[in-house]
Amino acid sequence: MTDALATPVEPTTPRHIQRYLPWLVAVSMFMEQLDATIINTAVPAMAQSLHVTPLSLKAVVASYILSLAVFLPASGWAANRFGARSVFGFAVTVFTVSSLLCSAATSLPMLVCSRILQGVGAALMVPVGRLAIVRSFPKSELVARMNFIVIPALMGPLLGPTIGGLIVSVTSWRAIFLVNVPVGIATLLLIGRYFPQYRATTRRPLDLAGLALFAGGTALLSWVLHLAGEGGGGQRTGPLLAVSAVCLAAYGWRSVRVEAPLLDLALFKMRTFRVAVVGGLATRLGAAGLPFLLPMLYQLGLGFSAWRSGLLMIPTAAAAMIMKFVSLRLLARYGFRRVLIVNTVLMGGVIAAFSVISSSTGVIVLVFLAFAQGLCHSIQFGSMNALAYADVAAADAAMASTIASTCQQMAVGFGVAVAALVTAWFMSKAPPNQADLGSAVRHAMVILGLLTALSSGFFWTLRSEDGKSLSSPSKKL
Repeated sequence: MTDALATPVEPTTPRHIQRYLPWLVAVSMFMEQLDATIINTAVPAMAQSLHVTPLSLKAVVASYILSLAVFLPASGWAANRFGARSVFGFAVTVFTVSSLLCSAATSLPMLVCSRILQGVGAALMVPVGRLAIVRSFPKSELVARMNFIVIPALMGPLLGPTIGGLIVSVTSWRAIFLVNVPVGIATLLLIGRYFPQYRATTRRPLDLAGLALFAGGTALLSWVLHLAGEGGGGQRTGPLLAVSAVCLAAYGWRSVRVEAPLLDLALFKMRTFRVAVVGGLATRLGAAGLPFLLPMLYQLGLGFSAWRSGLLMIPTAAAAMIMKFVSLRLLARYGFRRVLIVNTVLMGGVIAAFSVISSSTGVIVLVFLAFAQGLCHSIQFGSMNALAYADVAAADAAMASTIASTCQQMAVGFGVAVAALVTAWFMSKAPPNQADLGSAVRHAMVILGLLTALSSGFFWTLRSEDGKSLSSPSKKL
């Protein structure tokens, strides 16, 4: 399907790289996820400082999302063409420098341009990092490594609004963008020693026409979802959605007719890859909305402080870390099919269970739900991320990583939009009071929980032997 790479199917990566590479990738994923949400609570302060209306700052959020959608599809080609280490180092550099530029922005256009650069860095950073993990470890160790790097990906959206709110309350909004700078510099210092330089042995051209069609379609779709999530768009939504559908359909038609497509959709003929990616899209529909709804419920619906809301996320992180030691044993004993079916239903139940929270709910209940959320999300996304590569050959790893990352990014945006739309549907007053908002969020959590539980149907198509190569015992990090 794609060019052969220089390394064998079962990698012989040096131990010092295997030891530290997951940390580099995990840190990069945390930076990307954190920056996607950290500015949300700083919008009023930013608007006042830049002398614009808060509504104008929608472009700051949307520019980052659109940049990701446009540049993600080219990440696999770039890694094969220039080498994984070179592209990852370039991505971290761009992300770090653009963070400094965001902090120094003196106008809205300057801030938007800096956020576009951040999106470019993030679009290359995350899929290339995941590719390095897939190429550096034997398949029997992928579940453990994917569970490890998924923890910061889970925590970024949860902690972003809280960290942003705390920073703005004690200092300038500009400090929000400085959080990642020292982390980015430290990562750059370590890349040369601990990040492998995988590249293709033969060059393939970049499908520019395919990139224009797919990037245009996904960018428009991301923008439509953003408008829908904000409750806007009006009459523009329909035409934009139609143009997006035409672009994506045209790409699908083109991809089977060119020798080297941007995204090789033939990978979807592989059952494990198809179920992991498509099932992941469906599952994230509800799961991605929870980090958006929880801060609203805690801070606006129940009147919790940002600090207290942040503390309630700690059990989620702790549970995710614990699960990385348990999930491999569960998968080895019960198999991917049974674990994903059961866990998806449980995850939906946990999301719906948050709807019972009220001002009288005890701390023990809140901690228990947060802990259960961490357990379910960790095993779900760690398992699905690993399953996507169960039957993928080394030559197709870059392509598989690009497709999986693109679909996941779209799923997250769609999940947030759906959460916002469902919440707005249950609103009875404008502007809503605290009780009305809390009730709407609780209803939305029930709906999202139900949708998540129903998505378990995708995993029924797996076979009991699927993923066997991933679930044998391996060394822990």
